[in-house]
Amino acid sequence: MTVRIDCVWEDWADRSVGLPAYESAGAAGADIRANLHNKASRLIAPMQRALIPTGLRLAVPDGFEAQIRPRSGLALNHGITLPNAPGTIDSDYRGELGVILVNLGEQTFEVTHGMRIAQMVIAPVVQAVFQRVEMLGDTTRSSSGFGSTGL
Repeated sequence: MTVRIDCVWEDWADRSVGLPAYESAGAAGADIRANLHNKASRLIAPMQRALIPTGLRLAVPDGFEAQIRPRSGLALNHGITLPNAPGTIDSDYRGELGVILVNLGEQTFEVTHGMRIAQMVIAPVVQAVFQRVEMLGDTTRSSSGFGSTGL
């Protein structure tokens, strides 16, 4: 299945960075690149967070969301991840796409202009109807707490 995602550049954005793109035929996530003002690198110290601009605005169709997820190589090699993973871009959001990165590593990390910083997965959305009831049905687990099913 394919879904069309309309994209527009911010006025200041460097268009040569390119739109999100799938890097292999079987990729579930399209890579998102940093689009830095004046192409100036950003440093993220250990345990620090930073909002990294992409220069893009998206129009996600009704019935879908864009999930922003970490890149496994950045997480493994540098401790760079997303503190709100997965981040969600709702279908009614039209602001700039920014990616919040956190450095869980031991060294300062340099985000460079055009660097692949995250991946975006487009997923269908199901909205629930929440209803108050007097009692919930019982299950084998019932109200046993966190970790109650074992390791």
